[in-house]
Amino acid sequence: MTDVIVIGAGPAGLSAAAVAAEKGLNVLVIDEYMKPGGRLLGQLYEEPDGSWWNGIEESAKLFNRAAEAGVTIKLQTPVNNIETTADGIWSVYTEEETFVTRHLLIATGAAEAPVPVPGWTLPGVMSVGAAQVMTNVHRVKPGNRGVIIGINVLSAAIAMELKLAGVEVASLSLPGKNSMTEESADPRKVLNSLLHVSHMAPSPLVRFGSRFLQNDIMKKLGVSFFPKNGVKMWDIPVQLRKAVIEIYGENEVEGVVMANVTSDGEVIKGTEERITADFVCIAGGLYPLAELAAVAGCPFYLIDELGGYVPLHNEQMETTLKGLYVAGNITGIEGAKVAAAQGTTAGLTIARNSGIHGLVKEIQLAIQSIKQTRDNASIQFHPEVKKGREIIQEKWEEHARALEGTGSEVTSEAEAGG
Repeated sequence: MTDVIVIGAGPAGLSAAAVAAEKGLNVLVIDEYMKPGGRLLGQLYEEPDGSWWNGIEESAKLFNRAAEAGVTIKLQTPVNNIETTADGIWSVYTEEETFVTRHLLIATGAAEAPVPVPGWTLPGVMSVGAAQVMTNVHRVKPGNRGVIIGINVLSAAIAMELKLAGVEVASLSLPGKNSMTEESADPRKVLNSLLHVSHMAPSPLVRFGSRFLQNDIMKKLGVSFFPKNGVKMWDIPVQLRKAVIEIYGENEVEGVVMANVTSDGEVIKGTEERITADFVCIAGGLYPLAELAAVAGCPFYLIDELGGYVPLHNEQMETTLKGLYVAGNITGIEGAKVAAAQGTTAGLTIARNSGIHGLVKEIQLAIQSIKQTRDNASIQFHPEVKKGREIIQEKWEEHARALEGTGSEVTSEAEAGG
């Protein structure tokens, strides 16, 4: 039996593993990818202070720390099921073998949400995250000239990364409006989210102008007077008043059909035009990858401010199930630095729950570090993330009060299979 098993070798999983191992525990990390680092691997951007955040270098630091602490890391090993017994023993099933532990951390991160666009099955259409991995991890250009469909924090950051790699991004534009793209096709809502990366724009005019768009009235005016041809950031046209309504090509992507849209995102007929491109990226945003926690029977809540359904957990990264913990984007969509801070907290909590004494102060400081890291984050995927964290904490406290009424501890419901 292993003291601790971590599923996911991203910033949260590696940080937790290193901390737990440094406290004297035997730790195993399992990940399905060929390299450790998770989504951190593809990140490359300039910080507000002018320094550069290089995901490959940061991943190497985390991996080396975990390895030096004695962590065993098994890559290319997908987990297909997890189960627990009444006495809190967790079994983790892979194709190779089954691993057993009393302390299981799920740090599976996030996945990209697909956005259907006519023609999206053509070769050359990919998620924006796939283009990021191709460019920053494998050093292969996804194409020479591309169009990104979907304007959000993630696509804006990756557009800049593609530009740095010498790839021409012809347009960063909205998807056509339908029942599945209602929010991502609404120029006003998109403008609100885009303000959270305006500090990254090389243009002083864009940075300065964003300050005047902090209230609802100015946002509405901002969309109404937004140039039809867009505003350039990193020399890339950001087009809030245009939407891609079709991807065309015979055997592969040849371009897209774009049309002007109203301030509400409705397509204006007769304004269609063709834009040539040899690849298209679709950016539908991220959502917590929480299937394994669902399989375990963990309670969930839909919290839009955190990006989707998240498992119920407390500030110490414990779930309601005995011996099960979560950290990173499975708890809500945030940056790698927040994920790593959550991993540190989870590692300390696991060590304390394993019988290691004297960690109360360290855990308190680690929780405070998460909040400070969040406050200082240069990129915020959801503008109301703090509200989302407050909601999940309130749900946890409600759950605890309900159990107190039955004379049970927080984890006893899990022991009963609830």
